[in-house]
Amino acid sequence: MHAQKFKAAALGGTFDILHIGHERLLRKAFEISDEVVIGLSSDEFAKRRGKSPVHSYEDRRASLEAYLKDAFPGRKFTIAKLENNFGPTITDQKIEALVASEETSPRIDEMNEIRAEHNAKPVKLVTVPLARDGDGKIISTTRIRNKEIDREGNPV
Repeated sequence: MHAQKFKAAALGGTFDILHIGHERLLRKAFEISDEVVIGLSSDEFAKRRGKSPVHSYEDRRASLEAYLKDAFPGRKFTIAKLENNFGPTITDQKIEALVASEETSPRIDEMNEIRAEHNAKPVKLVTVPLARDGDGKIISTTRIRNKEIDREGNPV
């Protein structure tokens, strides 16, 4: 089946330690769109969401940018600083899809309501299953930081 092609797809995250779950979201976004808009949580926003990034926003941005240039050479992307749940997805008319895990996807209705207030068309949700390890547990930065698993989900 041929995936629908969008002008631009958006996704967001903290990307503190880039792992296989992040890579799957990014791969899907580049697969379905001509351009990818990545909302990268600011240090302040991450803290408000109860996260404690080890790396600063600047370091996370540099690491993400290096990964994107290596993994998706020549592809068009933008990294936007996220200060709230929606970032540029609220007003950016070219964004036609949101790529998210099932834990993030419930926010799509609220996002589309706000987009309507800004005369932007609704975005289509493209859900990517959460990455899980061999025991079925979710692969997360917290588990990697706690040395339970590596970035691929293997026990350490």
